[in-house]
Amino acid sequence: QVQLVESGGGLVQAGGSLRLSCAASARTFVTYAMASYTMAWFRQAPGAEREFVAAVSGNGGSASYADSVKGRFTISRDNAKKTVYLQMNSLKPEDTAVYYCAAGLGMGLTTNSRLFNSWGQGTQVTVSS
Repeated sequence: QVQLVESGGGLVQAGGSLRLSCAASARTFVTYAMASYTMAWFRQAPGAEREFVAAVSGNGGSASYADSVKGRFTISRDNAKKTVYLQMNSLKPEDTAVYYCAAGLGMGLTTNSRLFNSWGQGTQVTVSS
């Protein structure tokens, strides 16, 4: 498993921006390089199920997004720094949730949370109206 730690959450007004970071433990990448992992962000609002937000391929060349964030959020990764980012612009109150980083070995750009076997502890994002 990959050890993941998210940061960058906080309180922001509607229309504002935040950038989330997800740092992967360097100790983990002994057998498989970080580029072997699909990385993704999911979120969970109070009383709701966890939902897919965005995913990025191992080399960063491809990405997929939920329709609700397309055009506002951008996922990227820096394998040398073992970090994945989620740039969130034009935030809306409905974006309020705990955001989780996830890693999956040898996968494509899936939106299925069950296929990711490593998760961070989450970071809270609150967007006020």
